[in-house]
Amino acid sequence: MKIALLGYGKMGKIIEQVALERKHEIVLKIDHDNLHELTAENLQQADAAIEFSTPHTVLANIKHCFDAGVPVVVGATGWYNQLQDVKNECLALNAALIYASNFSVGVNIFFHINKMLAKVMGRFSNYEVQVEEIHHTQKLDAPSGTAITIAEGIIENIPVKEAWVNAVSGQLNDDSPAVIAPQQLLIESHRIENVPGTHTVIYGSDVDTIEFKHTAHNRSGFALGAVLAAEWIKDRKGFFTAADLFNFNA
Repeated sequence: MKIALLGYGKMGKIIEQVALERKHEIVLKIDHDNLHELTAENLQQADAAIEFSTPHTVLANIKHCFDAGVPVVVGATGWYNQLQDVKNECLALNAALIYASNFSVGVNIFFHINKMLAKVMGRFSNYEVQVEEIHHTQKLDAPSGTAITIAEGIIENIPVKEAWVNAVSGQLNDDSPAVIAPQQLLIESHRIENVPGTHTVIYGSDVDTIEFKHTAHNRSGFALGAVLAAEWIKDRKGFFTAADLFNFNA
């Protein structure tokens, strides 16, 4: 299939490599240096677009894809406050979009099991739960979109938890831990050089600790999932998430 890459930074280049390995063709590569090439005519050369740009450009790129009638895979985060508006527009235009905070196959397995674990652990009030995420220092947003998805899966299945709160490394230490209300779920964010992404769910009680952890060794898993999503959506119409792609409940 033919793919357009919207965002050609580190992730875009890895996605390109994975797509070529899977015998696909890259027909358009858009970055901040050639935004003038992002036209309907150029987009329509592609069977699908993969969007991994920035929170500042992702909404405009999605609109370009809708206007061109090209299915789009959205891996960029930071736009979810506009999620319902984008969904409404997608459905009104009979367009196609699939999004995820993380397209990695392993992470999506983690998301699924995280919900199952939370449903079990919610029965035991003596356990307190929190989420920890570690990423490279170039990642400017905190918490990560992946950590938010994990937290939402916990909140959905543990009734006492109503909302997540974030504390960034440098604000936390052993002598002065974050103080949160019982209905809040803490996400601790740490930024360490050369860490692609590590996410841990920690259930702690007075007698033991249970940890559920995913460690990414590189960005290739994210890229493969994005290409799989492009293969999946190219002949579809509608508004989808990675849960539709992987369909673990089937």
